[in-house]
Amino acid sequence: MTTTENRTRQNLPFAVILPVGSSAANRTGSWRTERPVYVNLLPPCNKACPAGENIQQWLYHAEEGDYEAAWREIMANNPLPAVMGRVCYHECQTACNRAEIDEAVGINAIERFLGDKALEEGWSVQPLGPASGKSALIVGAGPSGLSAAYHLARLGHKVTVRDDGEQPGGMMRYGIPSYRLPRGILDGEIKRIQDMGVTFEMNTKVDDVEAALAEFDAVFLAVGAQIGKHVNIPAGAASHVLDAVQMLRGVEQAADSEGPQPLMGRRVVVYGGGNTAIDAARTAKRLGATDSVILYRRTRDRMPASDSEVTEAEEEGIKMRWLSTIKHIDSEELMIERMELDENGFPQPTGEYDKLEADSVVMALGQESDLGLLEGVSDVSVKDGIVEVDRQMQTGRPGLFAGGDMVPSEKNVTMAIGHGKKAARYIDGYLRGSSYAPGPKPTDATLDLMETWYYSDAPHQVRDRLAGPRRASTFDEVVQGLDETSALFEARRCMSCGNCFGCDNCFGVCPDNAITKLEPGSYEFKYDYCKGCGVCAEECPCGAIEMIPEEI
Repeated sequence: MTTTENRTRQNLPFAVILPVGSSAANRTGSWRTERPVYVNLLPPCNKACPAGENIQQWLYHAEEGDYEAAWREIMANNPLPAVMGRVCYHECQTACNRAEIDEAVGINAIERFLGDKALEEGWSVQPLGPASGKSALIVGAGPSGLSAAYHLARLGHKVTVRDDGEQPGGMMRYGIPSYRLPRGILDGEIKRIQDMGVTFEMNTKVDDVEAALAEFDAVFLAVGAQIGKHVNIPAGAASHVLDAVQMLRGVEQAADSEGPQPLMGRRVVVYGGGNTAIDAARTAKRLGATDSVILYRRTRDRMPASDSEVTEAEEEGIKMRWLSTIKHIDSEELMIERMELDENGFPQPTGEYDKLEADSVVMALGQESDLGLLEGVSDVSVKDGIVEVDRQMQTGRPGLFAGGDMVPSEKNVTMAIGHGKKAARYIDGYLRGSSYAPGPKPTDATLDLMETWYYSDAPHQVRDRLAGPRRASTFDEVVQGLDETSALFEARRCMSCGNCFGCDNCFGVCPDNAITKLEPGSYEFKYDYCKGCGVCAEECPCGAIEMIPEEI
């Protein structure tokens, strides 16, 4: 090579004068100003789940057809997947990134499929370690109490559950009708907890917390909200006025004893706008009411009940009267005042009245907890019917914890199950003389971090429902489950937001052979060769690769 040619080559970019051959010989890592790293972000479904399930992880197992592994991942956080697959209002699906592409993944339906399969196959759960020698009392056999009992038993503690009801389940049994939650499903999942060694003492009311604290190493209060709220509405002596919780409990008790169902009459009016009001109206229809009417002071868009429940009620012939309130109740007639919403959305009286015939009136104005057991207990603060607890769900009394409907929170089954799990972890720390601290949460996996071009359109699998007129006269389950083919298809619609699912995209698109595939779904960057072009991050479908500034 002449001197002139050598000088010419020295003035050319390094990339131009690289020798021909394998890129493995060209260590281009020194060019880099940013480096790619694999990350595990927080999917929106996981973030939205009140029970704290690792939804993305169990969907990953489900789409591989490993249903037992998927179920066990659910059971790490939630002991009642078959129940939750029926009664949860699936906030995870509302948050699902896929909803912005076509339709949200049917997470709730897949969870039900897995929960039902576990019951069919008889899958069980074993304790995580040896017995601790410590004991805990759970007061209340509702969702929060059952969840706490399950997790404490898994952690090796001796657990006793006491409840004044005839059977465990709390409001899941005595507040949610069987057309939404078949009792065989509920019983099957409770039996699994019992088979772990949890002792259930039913028809046992706990009214001496001090004695309980002396008997057990820790006590968790989870009595739920089973007392209906009341308003002062003038009523005649012959008026048939019922509380919704009392009514639904009476229906369940009659079914258990195979006795006569409550007599409601042909014309039933339900006053309220929550899910309990919907359940009461639909139940009245099934008990023979020809007219089952819901009165609500506001409009449908302000109704706290789940929209799907309202739709199903309307399909069954339940009538809705919006902007209406009861002023007086006579033996067979109601005086109804029309309302209007002010600029802040609050209902205001108009002075205009109607009359409405009714054989029974059901009050569904919310529930509250019976906190009589805390009277006289020192260092426990109760404000506006709510027990005050610290960040570890412990009251001011050492060893006394509370959760579920007794503490500030949304009153639903999913939230209660999450409370039971969290309480169990804090109680476990207390019993072991340590302190449980949740780990830091990863960054959110937002849709803008993903390359959605790689996901093909796939329709949401719809669960069958009994026809409205047919189901209005029976307590058969309304919503049906997915079969295996549909459940598998639905699971594969998951985009695995923020978490690598082993698609090989990064491995295939890297121009520098700077990625080593260790095993299916596991990769490693070779930074000696990576020049930080960012192609791998740009082409990662799920956004599991992040470009960070290079360390100098």
